Amino acid sequence: MKQLIECVPNFSEGKDENIIKQITEQIETVEGVRLVDVDPGQATNRTVVTLVGTPDEVVEAAFRGIKKAMELIDMCKHHGAHPRFGATDVCPFVPVSNITMEETIKYAHKLAKRVGEELGIPVYCYEFAAFTEKRKNLAYCRSGEYEGLKDKLSKPEWKPDFGPSKFLPNTGAIAISARNFLVAYNFNLNTTSTRRANTIAFDVREAGRIKKEAGKTVKDENGKPVRTPGTLKKTKAIGWFIKEYGVAQISMNLTDISVTPVHIAFDEVCRSASSHGIRVTGSELVGVIPLQAMLDAGKYFLRKQQRSTGIPDSEIIKIAVKSLGLDELYPFDPDKKIIEYILESNSGEKLVDMNLIGFANETASESPAPGGGSISAYMGALGAALGTMVANLSSHKRGWDERWEEFSNWAEKGKKYQVELNKMVDEDTNAFNKIMNAFSLPKKTDEEKQLRKEAIQDATKFATEVPFKTMKFCYESMAVAKAMAEIGNPNSVTDAGVGAIAARAGVMGAFLNVKINAAGLEDKKFAKEIIDKGQKIENDAISLEQEILKIVNSKIK
Repeated sequence: MKQLIECVPNFSEGKDENIIKQITEQIETVEGVRLVDVDPGQATNRTVVTLVGTPDEVVEAAFRGIKKAMELIDMCKHHGAHPRFGATDVCPFVPVSNITMEETIKYAHKLAKRVGEELGIPVYCYEFAAFTEKRKNLAYCRSGEYEGLKDKLSKPEWKPDFGPSKFLPNTGAIAISARNFLVAYNFNLNTTSTRRANTIAFDVREAGRIKKEAGKTVKDENGKPVRTPGTLKKTKAIGWFIKEYGVAQISMNLTDISVTPVHIAFDEVCRSASSHGIRVTGSELVGVIPLQAMLDAGKYFLRKQQRSTGIPDSEIIKIAVKSLGLDELYPFDPDKKIIEYILESNSGEKLVDMNLIGFANETASESPAPGGGSISAYMGALGAALGTMVANLSSHKRGWDERWEEFSNWAEKGKKYQVELNKMVDEDTNAFNKIMNAFSLPKKTDEEKQLRKEAIQDATKFATEVPFKTMKFCYESMAVAKAMAEIGNPNSVTDAGVGAIAARAGVMGAFLNVKINAAGLEDKKFAKEIIDKGQKIENDAISLEQEILKIVNSKIK
């Protein structure tokens, strides 16, 4: 699988749409890169751009954006609420998939070297890309901001990591890094006071506030100010006034959402604001966010309501958006804000995205795919969905309030199998297409014939493993149907029964595909092993279906 990294350059221009457009157009000229978000802010006079792609291509795209920003942005005239010291102020790289942080650091340094040598911009490397402990902190690298940069560059201790120690009045400097996924997250307050917003920010941010006694700063034995830490780890925050919305905000960076997720930050800011007589009216997501972070938030609020979390992702995301007030200032579009959805929107049409009639018509057409393997996976997905439905209905059944979590856990299990089987619908068709592609390879020379033969065998093995996975998911999902037949809402017991029938059909249908594909394998040992395993799963599924239907029929009587 290909490596993917995210890059989030922040350009010091948030008002002139023409300048922003020229910069992003340069980024989009690089093939293999997807521009996933452009988020300008007028009060901050800053635009946060997010792009994702393969590493070398992302480096090239970022370089072109930085070069264009150098040409168009004049830092001598720049004013904004956000700290900054350059036309392209920061440019962090974030590992997304199949790439380590160590590899990501190398690409950050590659860009920093090019920017320093080819554009002559002073470059400071921070966070994981930093060469010294002090420079890991962005605030330290950017201290003095643009206004203090000229004096700073004249000091030996502030020699840039790349590029000359030369002050460029129009361009300033740039900070380049490799870091974990950072969520830029703002909280809207029912006040216009920046001072009060800062009070709350100091309460919660990890650095907290400088400790004072009798109006004087408390210092340690080295003469450095003592700080009272805030309540949220891995966070940075300041307060500011957003003129375009007429409200004060707390601007927060969540530098590690595995330590402080967005929903915990939201509740803590609400608690602090309330203690100061202020209310959080909503929040704003700057840039993009991982899907899991939104799902974690939605489930957090569902659990607080004692509601089942085994519902579709789209519904969980709706709960997250409403609970966090993410749609207060403008509509929140998951397809444009959640990174996985953005990437999926450019991956072509999937079978599972078709409507029921379209899927059935495509199956009935003269096209050989989708075929029995995809249909088996979809039958299994429907079976898992029915078990999940009974669990959700049971979770909300009147009089069973104390059992909501028990059924929520079952719904989560059923949903997991439904999601996996939905994936297998397209995966089975992909497996078929791989076989067809292998057969279409050239076979003129002996070398071509050998390569073609190997490709056919690899594709056939893959096409055998895919329906075997479908069998396993279908069979395992039947545990949910059985549990719901036994302990679920008695009014929905037949739904659990139908779910078991559909899942068993998925097992048997997928096994037919396992057998026919295994017959074409030259690796007879592998073929026998997978068929023997498949036969056991089929036998167990048939037996379990009979057991479930016996329970269902006894309850009907």
